[in-house]
Amino acid sequence: MAAVTIEKFAVGAVFTLVSASSIDWLVHRCVYQKPAEVHMKLSGKFFSPDYFTARDRFREIAVSAGGRLETIPLDAKGPNAEALGIDIAWFGAANPRRVLLHSSGLHGVEGFAGSAIQFQLLNDVPTLPEDAALIVVHVLNPYGMAWLRRFNENNVDLNRNFLADRIYAGAPPTYGALNSFLNPQSPPASDLFILKAGWLILTEGMPALKQAVVGGQYEYPKGLFFGGKHFEQGPEKYKTFLTDRLSSAERIIAIDVHTGLGKHGEDTLLVEEGDYDVLRSMFGERVAPSEPDRSVAYRIRGALDTMIPQAVPKAQVFSVTQEFGTYSATRVLHALREENRWHHYGAGTLDHPTKRILKETFYPQDETWQESVLNRGKELLKQGLSKL
Repeated sequence: MAAVTIEKFAVGAVFTLVSASSIDWLVHRCVYQKPAEVHMKLSGKFFSPDYFTARDRFREIAVSAGGRLETIPLDAKGPNAEALGIDIAWFGAANPRRVLLHSSGLHGVEGFAGSAIQFQLLNDVPTLPEDAALIVVHVLNPYGMAWLRRFNENNVDLNRNFLADRIYAGAPPTYGALNSFLNPQSPPASDLFILKAGWLILTEGMPALKQAVVGGQYEYPKGLFFGGKHFEQGPEKYKTFLTDRLSSAERIIAIDVHTGLGKHGEDTLLVEEGDYDVLRSMFGERVAPSEPDRSVAYRIRGALDTMIPQAVPKAQVFSVTQEFGTYSATRVLHALREENRWHHYGAGTLDHPTKRILKETFYPQDETWQESVLNRGKELLKQGLSKL
């Protein structure tokens, strides 16, 4: 009797997933693929249509707002061989004791939200104490944003690349078992992804599956969530920048903006479990630990927030990942999977539907979502400044 019940439950759950997927597809096809100019109110003011527009606007306003603009040059190139770099706007003290460090675009295509928050910030730069600095780091993975990828030019997930021990090896056993499902060695195609994902969720459980799949792996170079085989150029140069420029800092509040996890239009402030109590007292009930059983997130090897204390060991560092929800975890994984197939086993060009879908997945063309990003981005920056 129990087996029959489980079987009925599994069939029902999979049917629900398929039905939801069908509805999701129809909505995406009929609504989200409308021309971009349908939603231009906020997009035209703070959100940008592509990386190069965002970069030009950021650099221009950083200077006009009175900031000192610096660029960390990178070897990677854009789709038309454009030069790429990490642009940094610095306001306030040159040798600060207190620092608010705000970064965006570590995951490339996720950078549209963080870039918009930063552009809004630079339109009205706050007054800073004499011993404080506001450092705004625009798009830590410019290759990913320019090419509409989550990963960099070496297919590396940069938020898995900041390993203190520099041991770039290993993968969860479950990831290895699912490699052929996660990373098909073929161009994008319909292959019953939703059915297979539904079955895996039922048999493995979402928390365990999420941790195994997205926590980071170092053995499948063409696979999703690959943490690399060495310290990547961008992360290494950024760490050096922080070490060289923040030697005087005693207190750093770091905010890194991401999209793709959680409820649509709502943000979660993800923190390391050991810092949970302190940061929840500072930033309130939106703070959640990066634990699969307790939040929308998961434990990560080689995360950015673990690097900052290494780069500036004398400073007290409070790191928060501001994560804005977009769509379901299944839809996000599917979008990443298909774009990854196009990148490795197709032409990889920007004109393919997988690129458009991935961009929409992490940057919804939805006025309400964009307003939430701007409002909550502004609120958190205000909180951060008040806690310096």
